[in-house]
Amino acid sequence: MSVYETEEEQVESIKKWWKENGTSAIAGLVIGLGGIFGWQTWNQQIDAKGEQGSVAFEQMMQAVVADDLASSSKQAELLRIEYESTAYADFAALVQAKLKLEQGDSAAARAQLDWVMKHAEDPGIEQIARLRLARILLSDGDHTTATSLLTNIKPAFAGEFAELRGDIAAASNDFDSARKAYQEAIELEAGNRMIIEMKMDDLGSPKS
Repeated sequence: MSVYETEEEQVESIKKWWKENGTSAIAGLVIGLGGIFGWQTWNQQIDAKGEQGSVAFEQMMQAVVADDLASSSKQAELLRIEYESTAYADFAALVQAKLKLEQGDSAAARAQLDWVMKHAEDPGIEQIARLRLARILLSDGDHTTATSLLTNIKPAFAGEFAELRGDIAAASNDFDSARKAYQEAIELEAGNRMIIEMKMDDLGSPKS
């Protein structure tokens, strides 16, 4: 099961979008945050740190497009050091976490997401990092730590976390709890309903 199976954030999609759109609408499209990270907050971040953070983030994404992982990592680290208080640093860490996971470096991906959880000022970004970190932990077989992250959930993310709760229960062979969590996720309109229904079907019929 892919950690990102319900999200349209594959690296190739990021590269294609970046080639076609350049620097426009970074917050909304480059990492799929949509309306979570509001335009007003985005403008406040730009006002606070000016254009330098934007330039550094653009350079990082250009390196991603060019498959220059060393340069992209270097730019991401620069963003974390010089622009720690901005969304640019958070976005960079989210992208780097995805790249590290693609490379099979789960520990590095977890470290990036943990950093975002601890530093992100925007609740939406923090929730995305929390969700992704929990998914990686589940994929790594650490059900206990993954479960510990299912706290402080914001309403906008309740469905996604319900689905993840179902995934953890299913992986722990607690199929009744998994069904309940998946049903809750459907009712909360989480992600791709068809995928969640397929997961429920895979569990088989409940015991009478």
